[in-house]
Amino acid sequence: MEELRRLEKLQSVVSVISSRGLLSSSSSSASDLDASTSSRFLSELVLFLVQPCGDLNIDSKILLVSDFIPKVSGPFLDEISSSIQRDDEAKPLITNSVESQKSCAKRSFMDSADPHTLEKDQGVVAMVGLDAMKRANSTLEDFSRSYFMFHQLEISEPQSIFRYLPVLSFTESYIYQMDALNEKIVSESQVNMQSSSHGWNVESRVLFETDPLKPLGDVLEREGLLTQRIQQEFKSGKEYWALERKLCHALLNKNKICVEDVMRAIHLKSFDYRVLNLLLYKLRGVEVNELHMEFLSVSEFLVEVADDLFDYEDDVLENSFNVLRMFVGMFGPSNAPTELAKRISEAEEKYEEIMKSLDPHLSSKYQRRCEEATKEGGKVCGPSLGTWNIPAVISDEDAYRAAHR
Repeated sequence: MEELRRLEKLQSVVSVISSRGLLSSSSSSASDLDASTSSRFLSELVLFLVQPCGDLNIDSKILLVSDFIPKVSGPFLDEISSSIQRDDEAKPLITNSVESQKSCAKRSFMDSADPHTLEKDQGVVAMVGLDAMKRANSTLEDFSRSYFMFHQLEISEPQSIFRYLPVLSFTESYIYQMDALNEKIVSESQVNMQSSSHGWNVESRVLFETDPLKPLGDVLEREGLLTQRIQQEFKSGKEYWALERKLCHALLNKNKICVEDVMRAIHLKSFDYRVLNLLLYKLRGVEVNELHMEFLSVSEFLVEVADDLFDYEDDVLENSFNVLRMFVGMFGPSNAPTELAKRISEAEEKYEEIMKSLDPHLSSKYQRRCEEATKEGGKVCGPSLGTWNIPAVISDEDAYRAAHR
């Protein structure tokens, strides 16, 4: 994805500037946001300087800039800025020319290349890459097979899928893109130990200093689909990403982990499913069924835990959020399985209790779907599908990662 490649380049430059102490710290009163903005500005400047420009080499560019910068003043830049603004305002609006269409298309693409730092009034268009769409496909399939039944929609009828697919696919793909960026931040905390105590290093501030889901919210708002409930789930997503960074950084550095944070994170993790579900209610023009939402929320928790158990070893290698990893960090290798089993049992009881209130036909249909999912991927939707298999815990993650590299 183009935006990911661009952000990776920027992030790499930020890391070099930070590690070599090239960013002046003379202003001790500068806030973290000021430092992040300064670092970003200098990184953009460095990227500009290394771009090819005729026959100029790096030394020639440095000489030019060194000679030019002392001559630049605030009034001069204000004059240039005002002149450019007047020129933009004086340009006629052309709607039919090929040049205008190419220009708009190019601006739309470039705007989308860095969706985190652009404002709505600058013409941001949220865009998704092919890789994100591919990654989102499995989630969309599972969502269709598991949630459509709660909307009286049949997965076997193509019109039920394609009627809502564009909005659902775009939304999930965009969320996947942002999740990939957050995973990159978490992953890089393994090699950059100069992060803050919450895993919020310079790179992550650059990427997430603005609202990462705002461009998606703008699209949904223009389509008349953005509700307060969906906005709340966007907040849940941002909170989950922040907790993921914080907890994975703490675990990596052997710092204390709070059980409330871990349980909060695992409950927030399925926010994308809730966004898709709420969108489907809005697309269908019907009220949200609170009983169904509550039931599915408990089911989502159980599925997330089952996924984490299935992916445990991989998550240790990647330093990804995993509930079993966190419980080992909090309670130790010997007590972690027992403590996690208690939470699973509590959720199972709640799951069974709410299921009794569902329509019997819907309940039966959902249980069949859970059985299918269990056979296909080892996932568990409810307690009636067999016992839970908690893998052998890894007491020394550093040694485990070293042995598998």
